Amino acid sequence: MLSIIFDIVAPVFLVIGAGYLAVWRGLLSDDMVDGLMKFAIQFAVPCLLFRATSTMDLGTAYDWRLMSAYYIGSTTSFAVATLLAWKLFDRTPGEAVAVGFGALFSNLVLLGLPISERAWGADTVAMASAYAIVSIHAPFCYLLGITSMELLRADGRSLPETAKVVVRAMFRNSLMIGIGLGFIVNLSGLSLPEALVSAVDIMARAALPAALFGLGGTLTKYSLKASIGEASSISASSLVLHPGISFAVCRLLDVPAELTSAVVLMAAMAPGVNAYLFASMYHRGQSTAASTVLLGTGVSVLSVSIWLWILRIA
Repeated sequence: MLSIIFDIVAPVFLVIGAGYLAVWRGLLSDDMVDGLMKFAIQFAVPCLLFRATSTMDLGTAYDWRLMSAYYIGSTTSFAVATLLAWKLFDRTPGEAVAVGFGALFSNLVLLGLPISERAWGADTVAMASAYAIVSIHAPFCYLLGITSMELLRADGRSLPETAKVVVRAMFRNSLMIGIGLGFIVNLSGLSLPEALVSAVDIMARAALPAALFGLGGTLTKYSLKASIGEASSISASSLVLHPGISFAVCRLLDVPAELTSAVVLMAAMAPGVNAYLFASMYHRGQSTAASTVLLGTGVSVLSVSIWLWILRIA
């Protein structure tokens, strides 16, 4: 079993490591990695999400129990991380939200999808559930994060202004555009030209390798110099508390084992780069957010493997 888990997890992190080494050793410049990530996030990954949402069985994928299990876990993780930053590490309320966001926004696209695909297979019900979770991840996290920030920080916006910020964050997100177009095709029953479908498929196949390699290069920009204890607490909320709660909710709601595995594995992913971008947007807790992304990604090599082992024996 351990060799099977290693074969699932190791290739993903080896590609990330290759990207990290390429930039660290000067084989690729920061500008080249930025260009690669722009291609992946703004073009290739939206094509991947478009194809997934345009062809999935929406009734099966959007099971309310799965969504509840994942997002109850992520909300609780965010609340605990924010309270720890506020009360234990003496952050101001606004800084605490910025830091705690790392326990809310998991790296579902760059880590969750490739690991899930290797674990469950590309054309499975489990993968359809993974894509369903991804499709509402950014809207949910930004809505909760931005609203919490505006309510708690001393110089927060009014509710109408907060709503405008949330809407802008959604409609400027290329991933959400790909998902939205996929839903339009799925719900309308529109038949796309075969040449267009093939072109989108070519782009989609490039998405995950390019994104993983680029993620490794991007991680060279972060360091573990700041707030190791705080970053460790946020990472633990993301890597242990979130999947643990999701697993418990799945059991409580009697979710089938295959779908429980899909939800919990996605919940076990490390904090995403968006955690740092969110902190930077509000100029609060950037160094801790950066440390959390780097530390969480590194530790997730072990933690994801442990969760896979738990899911296989449960």
